[in-house]
Amino acid sequence: MSGGAASGVVGILLAAGSGSRFDPSGARYKLLQALPGGEAVVAASARALLAALARVVAVVRAQDSAMAGLLRELGCEVVVCERAGEGMAASLVCGVRHAQDADGWLIALADMPYVQPATMAALARAVAPDGAAIAAPVHGGRRGNPVAFGRAHLPALLALEGDQGARSILKNNPVNELAVDDPGILQDIDTPSDIT
Repeated sequence: MSGGAASGVVGILLAAGSGSRFDPSGARYKLLQALPGGEAVVAASARALLAALARVVAVVRAQDSAMAGLLRELGCEVVVCERAGEGMAASLVCGVRHAQDADGWLIALADMPYVQPATMAALARAVAPDGAAIAAPVHGGRRGNPVAFGRAHLPALLALEGDQGARSILKNNPVNELAVDDPGILQDIDTPSDIT
């Protein structure tokens, strides 16, 4: 494994959302849309995470077999979340449960392809054993994604429900904020105009 002190931190790529804001008709799935360089949104997000961490678990919906195949080819472990329709927390729980032997988890969103690998690696190092329990990136005074959780938060992560992801854990616990020169932590793909 690579990554030094962060080798036990696993990346969890949440790629099981419906993307309904991007195309309410459902005809164009945002994670498979091409970025200006030609790479699919989800592939760019996965590639950045794989550049930072030795192990990445990607969580997908049952109907997304083509995307699952793409993510496997890139080097991700793919987990199908049967309960993805229940909200982001269900996907997060699926991913963390699959890698619950880890020292920590970096929770990344598949619709955020512009986050720099160096930012992800720094967050993973921050929660590696003996590090912070939670680490989040900050750019220009704004907190963004991804967020890293240390092993102490495993029970709380596995108990999450609903569509708020891990916001309740962030709200109720100290967070080590890392200042980063990375506007990608604030850029997600929500609508077609976000692909520039």
